[in-house]
Amino acid sequence: MAAVDCGTNTIKLLVADLDPATGEEVEHVRETRMVRLGQGVDRTGRLADEALARVFAAVEEYAAIVEEHHVDAIRFCATSAARDASNAGVFTAGVAQRLGVEPEVVSGAEEAQLSFAGATRGLGEAPAPVLVVDIGGGSTELVLGGRHGDVQAGHSLDIGSVRMTERHLHGDPPAGAEVAAAMAEIDQALDTLPSYAVDLAAPRTVVAVSGTGLTVAAAVLDLPALDREAVDRAAVPVQGVHEAAARLLAMTVEERRALPYMQPGRADVIGAGALILDRVLRRTPATELRTSVSDILDGIAWSRA
Repeated sequence: MAAVDCGTNTIKLLVADLDPATGEEVEHVRETRMVRLGQGVDRTGRLADEALARVFAAVEEYAAIVEEHHVDAIRFCATSAARDASNAGVFTAGVAQRLGVEPEVVSGAEEAQLSFAGATRGLGEAPAPVLVVDIGGGSTELVLGGRHGDVQAGHSLDIGSVRMTERHLHGDPPAGAEVAAAMAEIDQALDTLPSYAVDLAAPRTVVAVSGTGLTVAAAVLDLPALDREAVDRAAVPVQGVHEAAARLLAMTVEERRALPYMQPGRADVIGAGALILDRVLRRTPATELRTSVSDILDGIAWSRA
């Protein structure tokens, strides 16, 4: 099975053998490319030509990997940026031409369910309810449920690391007033969650997935690299997350880029992503944050199994 997730900032690929009878997943490939598909979409309502070129180059690379592994099926899901763009048809046609499968532009609700299913597959005996937080470039998914993938409530908010950076965090580093404006919009979005039955005071376990969550965990742990084994199923103190968010927001982009665990394409937006995670955690009773490498890609793959 091959699963592709194309979001606002990244495009990711998983190739794995799945056994529906046992639930076993044998991973062969897990790749991420920083393509910034959502460049300027919040302002223009369109996918930029240079962003499409970056995505198509990554899709061509992924097509070669998929061919090499002789996959039986591919599911390609596109999320926030493609939902918002008036010229999404150009994106859809370009992917289909290169990969042989048409992207599905999934709803925010389905994106939330797929993220939760992927994140909770290897969670073990973590106490429920579980809150999964998936911070993307254009949106953030928050999903409450049991540890075995049974969703109780979830919602996708139009707050993401790229969107908040483009709207508010223009300074390098951002000024206090810019951070305050971003914080106010994030808090306003979080205030709407009770109307979708997402109670941030309910979870006994909070799990962060996606590059933002893993990078912030790496900052808390002060890792010498973004080591997948070190951050997968890690537990970091919530107070450490608050402190890491403040440090990242106070840095210039070059200072962030110099951090050993920072992916270059994430350095300019990690401050906003960390701020979103910080504001979510302040509404939960959690004293520690769990992180998971398994994410929406695993949910996409198993949705076809």
